Amino acid sequence: MAVRKVGAAKREPERELEITLVRSLIGCSPAQRAVASGLGLRKLNSRVIRQDSREIWGMIGQISHLVKVETRETK
Repeated sequence: MAVRKVGAAKREPERELEITLVRSLIGCSPAQRAVASGLGLRKLNSRVIRQDSREIWGMIGQISHLVKVETRETK
């Protein structure tokens, strides 16, 4: 059985996601409101910065019609 070395894989440059709430949560389901709250979005045009991860992209997918996402590289 092969043993994997920790840190042997190539690391991609870290990315951050800038997520902006561009549509109102009025009329949305309670689940969608909970996702927006979980991302830290409270008011219209509020903006948060989160690390790029699968979990965050899954949350964005749930409310993709309400948010705008921009990616940026971190140093």
